[in-house]
Amino acid sequence: MKAPPSLEDLIGIEYSKLGFFREAQEKIAQLHASTRELERRRQQIQAILDGITDVMAVITPEGRITSVNRAFYDVFGGSSPVGRICHNVFRGAEAPCTPCPAHIALQSNRLCRQEHMVTIAGVTRHFEITASPLRDPQGRPCHILLLKRDVTVERQYQAQLNHAEKMSTVGLLAAGVAHEINNPLTAILGFAQAIRKRLPDVRDRLPDDFRASLEEYTEIIVEECGRCREIVQGLLSFSRPYSGTLSALNLNQCVGETLKLVRHRLKEMPNVRLEQELAEDLPAIRGAPSELKQLLLNLLLNALDALHDSGGTVLVRTYVRGDQMVCLEVRDTGCGIDPESLDKIFAPFYSTKPVGRGTGMGLSMCYSIAEAHQASMEVESEPGQGSAFRVVFRKMP
Repeated sequence: MKAPPSLEDLIGIEYSKLGFFREAQEKIAQLHASTRELERRRQQIQAILDGITDVMAVITPEGRITSVNRAFYDVFGGSSPVGRICHNVFRGAEAPCTPCPAHIALQSNRLCRQEHMVTIAGVTRHFEITASPLRDPQGRPCHILLLKRDVTVERQYQAQLNHAEKMSTVGLLAAGVAHEINNPLTAILGFAQAIRKRLPDVRDRLPDDFRASLEEYTEIIVEECGRCREIVQGLLSFSRPYSGTLSALNLNQCVGETLKLVRHRLKEMPNVRLEQELAEDLPAIRGAPSELKQLLLNLLLNALDALHDSGGTVLVRTYVRGDQMVCLEVRDTGCGIDPESLDKIFAPFYSTKPVGRGTGMGLSMCYSIAEAHQASMEVESEPGQGSAFRVVFRKMP
């Protein structure tokens, strides 16, 4: 029979238990401290990610989203995308992107950059996408980090800059062409007018049919020379932007005075209605009244031409945008402009009108005048839905 443990043995066992308990308490305290530190770091990292304005998403090799930052909800809205397929969330598509930046980054094990256009709430936006592989402890790619940066405004400014440079080059060409054409045109017009003036002196000595043909041909030459002179004048105006003094003016007053100039045209178009919505207490802008009247007149005539066959409404608006901008808008309910033509709408001699109705210089002159006023031009249009041309000025300080 085994002897019972001595008092010393029992005391030793209890001390061992107490030491184990203390060690366990220390381990638990260390674990709690590590957990709190991990949570603190997690919150810190999440705050950093949420402070980044670019959309961030981590996805699996299969394309499922595991986490996103706050910018995702600011841009795409909706509920949590975690667990959903990335191309369903970002593009609303069933098929993956072609090519897919995440797939390329995963396969190549290196960073991949692309630019995609995405339609969000009916608005097309440009995103610069960076896909970077995330590696496991063995260095193998296990997830992909997607960064989506909205570069829509940058692309718009870049397009405006490219267009301005192109227009500057075209302006130099237009000036040269106008001067080269103007001299022979003046001679042709002068001789045609001289023939017309002298025809009555030889009327009795010419056969009737020959005289009638000569008078008709002379009138056509004079008329067409006048049309060519309008084109030349438009070229010269386009190539010589306004360089005079810009002074404070009330845009509403310019609108009122310009509308008087198109009243006679409206009498010939009973199926067209002209409306105006002019903001009260509109801030002053810096401009040249004669130039701005010409700009608005061109936009109005363009809108009336769009309603020539179908009739409809032309709306002229002035309003304030934000804190610094004053807008002039001419909107019509006409035939609209197709997307391909929108890219060329301000180019000299480009016109969607039938041959003989316009020279294609009106909108180019509008663009040139707006540029001289440090204003920008915007256009919205859809085929069959009408068009809106908007000039955005900076208000006076």
